[in-house]
Amino acid sequence: MRERVLVTGAAGFVGHHAVKALRARGFAVHGVGRAASAEAGWHAADLLVPEERRALLAQVRPSHLLHLAWDAEPGRYWTSARNLDWAAATLDLAQAFAASGGRRFVGVGTCAEYAWGAARLDEATTPCRPATLYGAAKDGTRRILEAFAGQTAMRFAWGRLFYLYGPGERRGRLVPDALQALTAGTAFPTSHGLQRRDFLHVADAAAALAALVAGDVTGPVNIGSGTAIPVRTLLEGLAARIGGAEHLDFGARPLSPTEPPVIEAGTRILTETVGFRPRFDLARGLDDTVAWWRAQGQPPA
Repeated sequence: MRERVLVTGAAGFVGHHAVKALRARGFAVHGVGRAASAEAGWHAADLLVPEERRALLAQVRPSHLLHLAWDAEPGRYWTSARNLDWAAATLDLAQAFAASGGRRFVGVGTCAEYAWGAARLDEATTPCRPATLYGAAKDGTRRILEAFAGQTAMRFAWGRLFYLYGPGERRGRLVPDALQALTAGTAFPTSHGLQRRDFLHVADAAAALAALVAGDVTGPVNIGSGTAIPVRTLLEGLAARIGGAEHLDFGARPLSPTEPPVIEAGTRILTETVGFRPRFDLARGLDDTVAWWRAQGQPPA
């Protein structure tokens, strides 16, 4: 019998790709979201409701759980009080999963858990000192789950996502908003673009999470490319494929003083211990993203 994995947030930007990656690894995948779907293995539930969380686990009885669901509304999630709701729901979900015999729980964190400023953010040596409520909620959840897993038979890993882009990304974020402006021929006001960020194609991030689910590595694992590039390079790469470079208005918006010059993932654990390497470099990733965007007509709202 195939191992059964429950994916929360399965209809989301990362979740959609994670479902495919887990199926490719032979898992029987069950996805959960708030909306109903005719897709096989799909369950509609509100994970912020305790009774629905526990009923879902009783119905699916997964051996593995990939927890992606969280509040990610563009522009608001950094400070939203819903981060507290999701932290509490995640802890209860993990506890119920362990009590039902679940063997491996993979949670999803963020590079915003770290104290930004180090040249490379390393799981073992860079301290976690989040500067936002979102980062603090993720970091606190990870700490509690790691301690809880140490007292149970449940194995626990935590994938820290860096800057993702690719097919399925909603408007309100950098890449789809830039594509929209470039295509429409309207100005895209942005910062100077010299700050360097670690960008990773979403399909690679999903494949890395699937590798974590299937493996036995425990603790936090950075999920990034390992190479930060100027944001300007990413935007100019989009313009080279779409046209409209003259509409990139660099310097029109000030860069927040809280934004560090570099955010780059240390990827030694991901590459050497998990054994994962990305399939997309930046050029191929942008090609894939633009091709998807053109096929859709516009980014999803």
